[in-house]
Amino acid sequence: MNELLQCTALELGAAIRKGEVSIPEVTSLALEAAGANPNNAFITLTPEAAMARAEELQKHLADGSASSPLYGVPMAVKDNICVQDVPATCASKILGGFRPPYDATAWEQMLAGGAVSIGKTNMDEFAMGSTTETSFYGAVQNPWDTDRVPGGSSGGSAAATAARTCWYALGSDTGGSIRQPASYCGVTGVKPTYGTVSRYGLIAYASSLDQIGPLARDAADCAAILDLLQKKDPRDGTSLEMPGAGTLLQSLTGDVRGLKIGIPAECFGDGLDPQVRKAVLEVAEVLKRRGAVVQELSFPVMKYVVPTYYIIACAEASSNLSRFDGVKYGWRAEEYEGLTDLYQKTRTQGFGTEVKRRILLGTFVLSSGYYDAYYRKALQVKSLIRDAFRSAFDSCDLLLTPVAPTTAPRLGESLSDPLQMYLSDIYTVSVNLAGLPGLSMPCGQDDKGLPIGAQLIGPHFGEATLLNAAFGYQQDTDWHKKAPKGGARA
Repeated sequence: MNELLQCTALELGAAIRKGEVSIPEVTSLALEAAGANPNNAFITLTPEAAMARAEELQKHLADGSASSPLYGVPMAVKDNICVQDVPATCASKILGGFRPPYDATAWEQMLAGGAVSIGKTNMDEFAMGSTTETSFYGAVQNPWDTDRVPGGSSGGSAAATAARTCWYALGSDTGGSIRQPASYCGVTGVKPTYGTVSRYGLIAYASSLDQIGPLARDAADCAAILDLLQKKDPRDGTSLEMPGAGTLLQSLTGDVRGLKIGIPAECFGDGLDPQVRKAVLEVAEVLKRRGAVVQELSFPVMKYVVPTYYIIACAEASSNLSRFDGVKYGWRAEEYEGLTDLYQKTRTQGFGTEVKRRILLGTFVLSSGYYDAYYRKALQVKSLIRDAFRSAFDSCDLLLTPVAPTTAPRLGESLSDPLQMYLSDIYTVSVNLAGLPGLSMPCGQDDKGLPIGAQLIGPHFGEATLLNAAFGYQQDTDWHKKAPKGGARA
């Protein structure tokens, strides 16, 4: 049975439909692997609910219910996505004891496709962080090297997928929170076009930037997951109709002949590890051999993306997190005098250091006298960044960049220097500011054996082109097939 853990989600789905293995068998296998939880990838496991769901799906397997190629394949859900009656903590003390009374739309759609969730994955508190070390439930360890971070904020979802404790997972991406941990953990992750996956039931960090997406073994798995997720939702005011929704998997051919791929020069300059640069540029060579056209271009707004992102994200976080006050739900301080003291003590004791730092930054840039100087200016630069991408896509179909400047840093290194942690998002945050789709895929390893990820960026609604290019690359390479060997220390 252990060889099943090495299958892709689509391969396992095919084996289930052929009757080669049962859904309860593979669910039990995943729960056993996740129960050991060697990387602290899970906050909550739901064995009873998972096995009951598996038994139910198995009963309906023969009656035509298995319409999705992922029917019965066990997966996991990031702990900021609501699943009815299952704790949703956002890895924060302040949401201790909170059990959502409803399902997120994204989870409803996965349920309709026959998903089986084995539990909720660990994350940076309220998705604020790039390492999954800010969690109230402890840091997640990278399965490739347990001394290193898995990336963040969807580090639990990435680590669980890489460690073969589930076949795929849902994450959320506000500034790279799917793509960067996918890069550090050697899996494939997609941040979809903003609005094409409903945010209803996603506990908000920065509403104009947040987007739910998949982490899986390869591009084909991600396409199958997005076929379930990308649907317009009347409960989400920003929800959009995705052209060609539900056809991503069937459109994968790997044919990239004539595809124009742009290489932004500013993404390959100072600060980029030479090993990362070499591996990412080799992606361009592989795609060229398959018939793509590669050209260099200039993207000068890159120097503005990190400050712009953190001003906007922190401002929205300050507003969104004001609802957590100890009154309506979640954790409450035990000793207080009056309502104001309740608010102050609950929020002071309930939020972690990084969350409080970002709330304060956001409150500052929204305050009287600074709103125009910082927040309004950031919104203007955001428009310039969107314009720069539109201009780039006038001459090319996709952009190729690194995901992160280095491979996974050691635990503790980033927390000791928050500014350095923020700068590690330099290649990913622009995608969220522009609302574009982005994909991270494994493209090599450094001299320590740590995964390196390459990022493909597409225009709005460009998921089909994005996934097809990644699929073509993965047909000629095997980096996405490599698995960690128990997280041995390097």
